[in-house]
Order: sequence, then C-alpha cells, then structure tokens
Amino acid sequence: MKTLSLDLRERILTTYDSGECTREQVAQRFRVSLGMVKKLLQQRRNTGEIGSRRHLCGRKPVILESHRTRMRDILRGKPDITLKELREALGLGCTLPAIHHALGKMGLTYKKRHSMPASRSERMSPRHGRSGVGGKAK
Repeated sequence: MKTLSLDLRERILTTYDSGECTREQVAQRFRVSLGMVKKLLQQRRNTGEIGSRRHLCGRKPVILESHRTRMRDILRGKPDITLKELREALGLGCTLPAIHHALGKMGLTYKKRHSMPASRSERMSPRHGRSGVGGKAK
C-alpha cells in the first residue's frame, strides 16, 4: 500500500480544521479510510508532523555511526585485524557478515586470511601428460 502524498495529507487536515466536515465526511471526500484520517490527526497531535513515518519502520541498525568511527580508528592502528577481532574490539554482538557489509559501505578493506605464511607460488601438484581433451578422429 502506498503512502499518502504530503499534499493530500495537508488537504485532509485543512478540510477537517475548517470545520466543514466530520472525520467520516473527510474520509469519503478524499477517498481514504476513516482510520487514516484518525491516524493523521493523532500523528499531528503527538509529533507536530504530518509526513510519512515509513522510514522509521523495520529493523534498527546495530552498527551505528559511532561504531564506524571507532572502526576507522582501530583499522588505522592495526590494519591487519580480522573481522572477529574487530567485532570483539567494538564490543558488538552482531555477525561477522554485518561487519563485512559495514566496512564495504565505508569503502574499507580488511584482512582476508589468518596470520599464516603466504602460499607458495609454484605448482603444488605434478603436471600430467595431456589434458583430458582428446582423441577425436578427423
């Protein structure tokens, strides 16, 4: 269901405030539900605003701007820290992928493997004679 435009919300409230109509008549006139008119009046009374509040719905972020600032500081001091160590340093109870996504949004990189020697650059398995592609007769 789409939210009502700010213009329509203002017209509903102006009509109701003028005293011309009851809430039921305002709802019929603007083809919205009576509940919507009631909610709009209540929202204006409680918050003083009439705009959509849809952006306030949903899950709240665990990693806040203060955490992001600390992440930058920690990574400057220790750039080879792992995601697990970073999570512990921040004292967060979120998942490692959550930290990964937060770092990605910040444009930062992180250490991708544990402290181990780099793998050798030479071939690890012996070379076989020919590849499996093969003996088609022409």
